[in-house]
Amino acid sequence: MSLYAEPPKSLSINDLASMKQAGEKISCLTAYDASFASLLDQAGIDVLLVGDSLGMVIQGHSSTLPVTIQDMVYHTRNVTAARKRAYVIADLPFASYASPEQALLNAAQLMQLAGAQMVKLEGAKFDVIRFLVEQGIPVCGHLGLLPQSVNQLGGYRVQGREPEQAGQILNDALAIEQAGARLLLLECVPALLAAQISQALTIPVIGIGAGVDCDGQVLVLYDMLNISMGKRPRFSKNFMAEANSIEDAILSYLNAVKNRQFPAAEQAY
Repeated sequence: MSLYAEPPKSLSINDLASMKQAGEKISCLTAYDASFASLLDQAGIDVLLVGDSLGMVIQGHSSTLPVTIQDMVYHTRNVTAARKRAYVIADLPFASYASPEQALLNAAQLMQLAGAQMVKLEGAKFDVIRFLVEQGIPVCGHLGLLPQSVNQLGGYRVQGREPEQAGQILNDALAIEQAGARLLLLECVPALLAAQISQALTIPVIGIGAGVDCDGQVLVLYDMLNISMGKRPRFSKNFMAEANSIEDAILSYLNAVKNRQFPAAEQAY
């Protein structure tokens, strides 16, 4: 008998799909470095998202727009070096997927050089998603509030409150799944719309500011630890408030997601 414990099995996209089918909520937090990645991984967080939110919480910018593909490769590599079990998704940053060919070159960097298991891109980019999937790259879609389009949207606002816009988001979600995406992130949409989309799609739907009925939840790590420089979004929660340590706060978040206690009504729209 070996003196050493078996290393934890690395989660796959099929594991996340099975969690949806079983009704188990998927826990996700952003991560940008090895130390936090290891901490989140050991706590049992299912998915680590290397988000371009690093432009705001790490680099100090007012938006995600200045983040480069080189930044994303660097931070993703740091995260994958430390994680053992969690599934790792990396954002394609602003203007890095204007065409399918450009998206492939940049997604390949995130996977080959940095070890990402999936890339995430914003908006109804059906042709780009389809092309990446054809090349063997798992894709996570992103609908609702699109931070990379903040200037076009006129600010960080809830999306899908009007029936016409809600219908468009639902149609886009179905089309993103049809294009081959294996995961969808919904940001800042009404809880009822998010629930409808989660039920309509066979792929897992991860929510942020999208109510408790999504298949999983994600928050920006620095927001839930209450160490972001700016104002914490309404849909987030300070899990450090009642915790004795960072580890306790992370476990509290994990348990709240798994037990459908987060987000509560006050964190939904």
